[in-house]
Amino acid sequence: MARAASSVPSPCVSVCRMNEATGWCEGCMRTLDEIAAWSTMSDAEKWQVWKQLPRRRERCQAAAPTTDPRHRP
Repeated sequence: MARAASSVPSPCVSVCRMNEATGWCEGCMRTLDEIAAWSTMSDAEKWQVWKQLPRRRERCQAAAPTTDPRHRP
């Protein structure tokens, strides 16, 4: 039996570059395991991943050095 099309969109933004420190894609903030499993995940599993993405992005932004010259020592 074929699986119905998912109503949960992929978080992919076509910026596919893995961050070695976090293990997350710098574009979508998913792990390689999450990316690989996405097409077989249930909608509930996909929403669980989506719920984690804002916090992951915040953590990456907080850890990233600023390039704004106003914030240089």
